Amino acid sequence: MEAHKRNNLIIIGIATLIIGILAYSVYYFFRKTKEQEAEMVEVVEMMNFEKKQVEKEFADLTVEFDGYTANIKNDSLVQKLQNEKMKVKQLLDELKVTKSTNAKRISELKAELAGVRRIMIQYVNQIDSLNSANKVLVHQNVEVTKKYHAVSETAAQLSKEKETLNQVVSRAAILEVTHFSFVPLNSKNKKVGWFTQMANMQFNYTITKNVTAQPGEKTMYLRITRPDDEVLCKNKNNVFQYENKKIVYSVSKTFEYTGESIVDAMYWKVEEIIPKGNYRAEFFADGNRIGSFSFTVEK
Repeated sequence: MEAHKRNNLIIIGIATLIIGILAYSVYYFFRKTKEQEAEMVEVVEMMNFEKKQVEKEFADLTVEFDGYTANIKNDSLVQKLQNEKMKVKQLLDELKVTKSTNAKRISELKAELAGVRRIMIQYVNQIDSLNSANKVLVHQNVEVTKKYHAVSETAAQLSKEKETLNQVVSRAAILEVTHFSFVPLNSKNKKVGWFTQMANMQFNYTITKNVTAQPGEKTMYLRITRPDDEVLCKNKNNVFQYENKKIVYSVSKTFEYTGESIVDAMYWKVEEIIPKGNYRAEFFADGNRIGSFSFTVEK
């Protein structure tokens, strides 16, 4: 009886031990599972973060491509950058649909991104070289433009000075009539005091000395204008060129000019009624008006 009781105690002890071991095992397994789940959650979060970081790098790289392609003019280089940009877009699209837990593919995509970035750096260096060369060309162009403008301004100034000098020389070369006087004459070419006795008009004048004027044979034209502004003229075909138009003259005379002063006279034969009043005598030569004088017929 006692032996049976002792056996039961042994069995109960063994069973209690087994239950204890099983309970500990369940507790240990449960705790380990919780730890593994926590570690897995942490790993997933890290993978999600890693994926987002890679996606951001892809997006930033696309923006960089846009910035560079907008600032260069080299068609070949732009096309290469566009090709790399398209590749980045394709990789980014694939990354977006790749699960965060697919660490292998994410790592591969990240490596491809690094490769694209290296290529882009090469293109950027080319762009910088082109920009530097362009800046040099722009600077040289600015300098050339400045020199061109300076030369143009100098040429314009010289041309203006030459034109001014030519004008001065031209004006200096124009003949001038001075010492004008009007003398009424009768039919015997004697001076008279009454205009009713006047048969001829004598116009005395002096052509001044001018060494810059072109020497040679010249024609003097005299226009006599009455008080009513009509020009005394024997023939309406008696015209000469003045300021791009033809105008009538009263008397003309050919003379030889050597540069020295000439004292001379021109005559108008009175064959019409000569009203009293203020008259004007204008002298022309070489297409220029070289003297203008007023005189009065009053007696």
